[in-house]
Amino acid sequence: RHSFPTHYIQQDNYFVTMNPKRSLSRPSMAIAIALSTLSTPIHSFAPTSRPLSPRTASHSTTSLGAIGVFVRKAKEADVRKYCAEGPPESVLTLLKQIKDFNHDGDDDSTNNEIQSALTKRKGTITVIAEYKRKLEGSGFVAEILPPNLLSPVFREFGAAAVAVLADDRTGGCSYDDVVAVVEEESEAQGDVPGPLPVISSDLIVDEIQIAQAADAGAKAVTVTYGVVGGEKVTQFIKDAKALGLEVIVNVGTAEEAQGAVDAGASIVSVCGVNGADDKYAVIESLSIPEGRAVCTIANILAKDNKALEEVEEAWICRDKGFNCVWVSDALYKSGGDPLEHPGAVIRSMQAKSSVKYASPMARAGKGEGAREYLGDILM
Repeated sequence: RHSFPTHYIQQDNYFVTMNPKRSLSRPSMAIAIALSTLSTPIHSFAPTSRPLSPRTASHSTTSLGAIGVFVRKAKEADVRKYCAEGPPESVLTLLKQIKDFNHDGDDDSTNNEIQSALTKRKGTITVIAEYKRKLEGSGFVAEILPPNLLSPVFREFGAAAVAVLADDRTGGCSYDDVVAVVEEESEAQGDVPGPLPVISSDLIVDEIQIAQAADAGAKAVTVTYGVVGGEKVTQFIKDAKALGLEVIVNVGTAEEAQGAVDAGASIVSVCGVNGADDKYAVIESLSIPEGRAVCTIANILAKDNKALEEVEEAWICRDKGFNCVWVSDALYKSGGDPLEHPGAVIRSMQAKSSVKYASPMARAGKGEGAREYLGDILM
């Protein structure tokens, strides 16, 4: 057992359950840290000693938003290898279901569980928390906690869905991690909050990956418009519908966003675009057919610094009309800080705060807006 400072275990009147496999009694600012003391080495959820990069450039929350042709080819090679090795019978059965599906079926039967979970009343924002084992060179955290420990933190602190970056090259995860998150979330059945839907975030280049996601228990998959093009987006949306899955289409330009809507997308995620204004420009002029609703997601890019400008950007995206933010690396950049762990970041992004009156970047009671740093917002 590791010896931790008292405030890592208890702060004010908050306490933490000692059973990390069950839902946590109530959110507390120390929950993520306490969980790490139960099952991981002392260094696992702590900032690394590597110096911060001097540049201020942003990184995409998911590398799959800016994939080039070479990485796509590598993914296609991975899929060919997977098929040659012989997929499980359960995946082959789902693949057959895709091929047998009548794509001209009634569109009204389409499942919209994810879209409904991500779309709340005007003036609010929902959060998709992405689980991954690799960060994009930010160097903030030595290791990421296993999914069975972080999944309940995401749920208890108000995430609307959990995404798993199921690509070993970019996220260090596989479909086994999707299964692990699905299984942990299922343990919350009958609890409040209940299980979160799980999104398989992979670079989809073949329909068998959709079958893999469904077999793992995911409720939705991501498709990147700039990688596969409009025709494939249309096909993958139909393939996913055959298995009752929803599709989140990643886009980077206004043209791609409109192409995704024209292809039948009901959820569009703006990826690889820095700044709330530029993100909004991608979806500002969307032409949506009458009778259809489109959920818009802003991928929040993690900054190469220890400030929490990402929270402020989430508030701006909310005020501009985005329904949801997708957050990945920014969840982990403060390591085991008792005020800025992943759950605190999620809760703060959902806070009804304004950039005019609150600053999530103020730390430890110092500087302008000190009364509105993450710990105050969370409480």
